[in-house]
Amino acid sequence: MEVYLCAMQILDGQIVSQATKDKLKLKTGQLIAAGKKVPHLAAILVGNNGASETYVGSKVKTCEEIGFKSTLVRLPEDISEFKLLSAIQDLNDDPDVDGILVQLPLPKHISDEKVINTIDPSKDVDGFHPVSVGRMVQGLPTFIAATPHGIMLMLEHYKIDTRGMHAVVIGRSNIVGRPMSILLSGNGNPGNCTVTICHSHTKNLKEICLQADIIVAALGRPEFVTADMVKEGAIVIDVGITRVTDPTKKRGYSIKGDVDFRNVAPKCSYITPVPGGVGPMTIAALMKNTYRACMEKN
Repeated sequence: MEVYLCAMQILDGQIVSQATKDKLKLKTGQLIAAGKKVPHLAAILVGNNGASETYVGSKVKTCEEIGFKSTLVRLPEDISEFKLLSAIQDLNDDPDVDGILVQLPLPKHISDEKVINTIDPSKDVDGFHPVSVGRMVQGLPTFIAATPHGIMLMLEHYKIDTRGMHAVVIGRSNIVGRPMSILLSGNGNPGNCTVTICHSHTKNLKEICLQADIIVAALGRPEFVTADMVKEGAIVIDVGITRVTDPTKKRGYSIKGDVDFRNVAPKCSYITPVPGGVGPMTIAALMKNTYRACMEKN
C-alpha cells in the first residue's frame, strides 16, 4: 500500500458560503436602514420534481436568512410553453423583481433554450443567457453561472494561487464545464491556468488527469475519478451529486460525488467533499448575483 505525505485540506463550502451570506446580510441590513430597495429574487418552479422542490426551497430560505425578498411562482407540469414564457415576461416587466431563475430541468415539451432566452439579461442571475455567457467569454462584467462562480469564490476564499497551473475539467455542459474552463483560463487569480476540457470522447483520460494540478469533475457519474487518476498534491473540485441506492441508510440512498473521495483525498492538497463542498457555494453565488442585479438597477 502506498503512503501519501500530502497535507490535505478540505475546501469547506459550508464555511465559505456562510461567510458570503453574512456579508450580504450586513449589506442588506444597511439598505433597509437607509430606506433603500432590498434585492428581490423570483423563482419559477414547474411541476413537482422532488430534487427541484428541495433546491428552490433552499434558495427561498436563504433569501429569508439574508433579508432578500423572494417570490416563488408555482406552475403545473402540463403548462404550455407559451404560458410559461408569458409568466417570465411578467417578471421581466415587474420593476420590483431584480433576479429571475427558472428551476431546471423543465418538462420535455418546453424548450430550455427559449426559456433562458426570454429572461431579461439584466435579471439573469443564473448566468445562462447568451448575453451573460458572451460577456463572460470576453472577460466583461456579467452574471456568471452560479456553480462555476461559487467554485471561483471558494478558491479565492482559500487564497489558492492558480497562476500557471494545468487545470483539467471533466465535463463540457453549459452550466458547469464550459464556463469553468473559461474562468480558470481567464486573466485573474483564481485564473491564468492552462485548461484541458475532457468529455466522453476523450482518449487517454487517465494520463491527462495525471498531469493536472487542478481537476474539476463535473460529469454526473458517481466516484468516476479514482486515486490512480490523480497526482499527489492535486487540487480536486467535485461538482457531482448523485443519489445512489444504499439499503444500509435509513433513507435508502447515499449521496455520492464524481470523485472516490475516500481514496482520492489522501493524495490531494485540497479537495471538496460531497455533500458540503460545491453545493452550498452555488446558492451563495446566486445570492451575490441577485444583490448585484439590484445594485446595478438602483
